[in-house]
This record gives sequence, structure tokens and C-alpha cells, in this order.
Amino acid sequence: MISAIVLAAGESKRMGRTKQLLDWEGRTILQQVLENLGRSRVDEVILVLGHEAERIVQTLDTRKVKVVINKNYRAGMISSIQQGLINLSDSAEAFFIVLADQPGIRPEVFDRLIDEFRGIIPKKSIILPGYRGRRGHPALFSAKYRQEALRITGDVGFRQVLEELPEEILTVEMDTDSILQDIDTPEDYRRQVKTNSPGRDP
Repeated sequence: MISAIVLAAGESKRMGRTKQLLDWEGRTILQQVLENLGRSRVDEVILVLGHEAERIVQTLDTRKVKVVINKNYRAGMISSIQQGLINLSDSAEAFFIVLADQPGIRPEVFDRLIDEFRGIIPKKSIILPGYRGRRGHPALFSAKYRQEALRITGDVGFRQVLEELPEEILTVEMDTDSILQDIDTPEDYRRQVKTNSPGRDP
């Protein structure tokens, strides 16, 4: 089983409004992320909400999503990752860390990373997408890092794991820069709305 932890608990301070609720061709940005995952070969989706959780969840189709509330979301991203990991299925062999503000990442990206994780010999335990020399998201981690991640303190995310285990990382070159594009500011949002064709099957 491959799981995905979608991090959607933040306050969107740089955006100035709740970016999870921004429009993306008739749906919200967050709903588009969930739909992309739903069309991929990911087996389990865990959505971690925090700031304005009640308002956000009312806009979503969560029938195939496990919703988790991180009451401690102000402690930073690692607190949301840990909430997701606590709720991870025991049968998960690996898990994605998915950002809620990357609606342009298509199902094929997730599927390609899953294929690489399952097929690479010798086995690598961390699979990252790359584009022209730059690494992006989503990252796929072997479930063996679950307990280690639950012990991380401070707002470091998974940077600490990546820095300590470079030999475990496989970077997979993609043909799209969507893996580098997140939406933090109003300028980011306007640019992505203009340059993407969201909501359409590839």
C-alpha cells in the first residue's frame, strides 16, 4: 500500500487569505490536489487540516479521504507530518508528503515515483522528483522512516532525514516543472492560474 499525507493545516500568512480555498477552475486548490491523488495509484490519502479546518472541510469531497485535525498546527509542518504518520495504515509500504498548494502536479507524477520506488535495484528508500537539476515535491518515503519521523522535534520537516541519508535518495527526472511550483503569494496564484490548464485530464 502507498499512502499520501496531504499537508493543509497552515495559516497562509504570505497569501493573506486561506489559500486552500482559492478557486482552481471551479474547485478549490485543495480539492484539485485531492482529485489528482484520487486518479493516481495512491491507495490511502490522509488529509491534515488545522487553521480554519471546519470551513475547509465543508468545501471538500472527503469520501475517500481520512481527515485528521492538527490542533497544534502553529508548531510547524513537522507537527502535521507527525499527525499524518500517526494515522498511517499499518500496511503502508511507503508514504508521500504532499503539499496542499501544488494543484498542478498530475497523477502521472505520483505513479512514476511509485514505479521507481518499487522497481529500482538496489532499493532506494527516498524517491524525489527533479526538474533540470532541481528537486521538488512530492517526496516518497519508505515506511521504515515512520518512527524516526515521529521523534523529530522543531520545525525541520524532513530536511533532517534528507541531509543525513543522501545515499538513500533517488532523484527521478520529470518532464514538468509543476513539481517546483507551489502557491505562497498572490503573485504565485495569478501566475499559475494563467499558465496552467487545471481540471482537465492530461
